[in-house]
Amino acid sequence: MKNLYFFIAVSLSVSALNACSKENEGSPNTGGGALDCSTVTNKSFVADINPVIQSSCATTTACHGSGSVNGPGALTSYQAVFNSRNSIRTAVSSGAMPQNSTLSNSQKNSILCWIESGASNN
Repeated sequence: MKNLYFFIAVSLSVSALNACSKENEGSPNTGGGALDCSTVTNKSFVADINPVIQSSCATTTACHGSGSVNGPGALTSYQAVFNSRNSIRTAVSSGAMPQNSTLSNSQKNSILCWIESGASNN
């Protein structure tokens, strides 16, 4: 009988640890799986990424507009956004940014996949 209780306790412990694993965490739109960037088509800097950055991030000097010194500073040009891509990836994927609004899953996925695809000036 002791062996049965021991087996049940070990099984429950393993199940609990598996449930808490970060292995299945993913991007905002995947429900826990990895983001498949091959299915994200809107990842052009000019058409998709920059409009989101300008309307959600580079709005004022209090955020990342012209003259800003917050975080990576102003995000008003391709070069500034490109140089800040790692900070942007972290902030967007965690949901920490933008501070006073939210991005749709499509917008988040576009930004993340644009970065993962090399952050081209396209």
